[in-house]
Amino acid sequence: MLNAVTDDFVAHLRAALPSAAFPTENQSYLEELRGIYQGHAGLIVAPGTTKEVAAIIRAASEARIPVVPYAGGTGLVGGQISPVGGPLPLVLSMQRMTAIRGVYPRENTIVVEAGAILATVQDAANAAGRLFPLSLASEGSARIGGLLGTNAGGVNVLRYGSARELCLGLEAVLPSGKIWHGLKRLRKDNTGYDLRGLLIGSEGTLGVITAASLRLFPSSSATGAGLLAVRDPNAALELLTMAGETIGAGLSAFELVSGTGLRFIAETMPQMRLPYSDPPDWLVLIDVGLASDGSPQDMLESLFAEAHEAGIVSDGLVAQSEAQRKEFWAVREAIPEANRHIGSVSSHDISLPLGAIPEFITRGKAVISAIGDFRINCFGHLGDGNLHYNVFPPTGQTAKAPAETKDTVRRAVHDLVAELDGSISAEHGIGRLKVKDLVRYGDPTKLEAMRAIKNALDPLGIMNPGAVLPPPAKA
Repeated sequence: MLNAVTDDFVAHLRAALPSAAFPTENQSYLEELRGIYQGHAGLIVAPGTTKEVAAIIRAASEARIPVVPYAGGTGLVGGQISPVGGPLPLVLSMQRMTAIRGVYPRENTIVVEAGAILATVQDAANAAGRLFPLSLASEGSARIGGLLGTNAGGVNVLRYGSARELCLGLEAVLPSGKIWHGLKRLRKDNTGYDLRGLLIGSEGTLGVITAASLRLFPSSSATGAGLLAVRDPNAALELLTMAGETIGAGLSAFELVSGTGLRFIAETMPQMRLPYSDPPDWLVLIDVGLASDGSPQDMLESLFAEAHEAGIVSDGLVAQSEAQRKEFWAVREAIPEANRHIGSVSSHDISLPLGAIPEFITRGKAVISAIGDFRINCFGHLGDGNLHYNVFPPTGQTAKAPAETKDTVRRAVHDLVAELDGSISAEHGIGRLKVKDLVRYGDPTKLEAMRAIKNALDPLGIMNPGAVLPPPAKA
């Protein structure tokens, strides 16, 4: 049984930690971006060193007080929020652990603390003539610890992999309060179980990541982007295959964009310049980065010509400058903001086998239409099979649908995903939002193993209770 934060516990930590470890502004730690959860906390602590993290976790373990790790607060599944209802938890913020501990250009490695903001890590890599390729819309506020904790993806997974593939080693504090010194800069290390891989994606339920050794890559000497209109998602897959053959290793990102997404931007953000006044139903945004001599523009124009002749694309734009490339990406990154302005009935972060995506999109439209009159904005990282499949009310109506309607939509989408051997969570994690979905769709043997791991590393259940796995049944 877990206990709430008490005055004695607060006094103990205040005596053990510097005053800087206690933030004076706490409300932001209790708010979730989409307003789904309202959090509560008995104490918010922002340690400045790994030893301080260890002291906090050790004290929480001894007092059996729940701990909710908090990085940048940009998560979309509620993993960083402890909902009202349980014992008042300790919220552990990484906001003060932001150091870049070392940059090793010859090794293509950077070592950073968990509170470092992604954009800061990107800048440090750039200053050394290197690239840290993890890139997503929230990179100006997302922190490395949270990105690793959720195994974040972003737009460059096609070429560089997700956060797990970009991490070589970790330093972490386990639920006992012991420090794991796994911060190695090694490409090969076959010394038993992969604790690094286990902590990445665990969303703070198995420990607190305090620092990470991350992979860097050569910076691209030439970049380019193309925005091509395709007849349908199946044609987009044909174009993906063609792009892989034409561009090869230089293919960095391959994004599917629906005309609905551009119309949402026009509706909610009229100040933004759009590449099409009358958007086609489906577009593909292709990004190219070359580390050696070559012209991304020439490659993209050749790809367009070949695809146009094959009837795969009907129109297209190739960026003629870096500024225009950034304009293309600004439009892509504006889609989630436009979605928030419209207000979704139900949002889904899913992944599918590439070959199943056209079938899913076709059948998904029919499934949603059978439930009611809705608009669908389907977009995402087609190159790695990750779709953001969001359902919205009709034009002129709000998203205040009854809870049972939202549940019906989510269940219908996830049922179809499961039928097509996909995943209900591609890059945002499980958090608290998808705990029941994980139990419903997850493999029973895997869930049993996950519970065993949780019980072994966190026998008291203090680490982010209620996230990822449901709390144990009361005796």
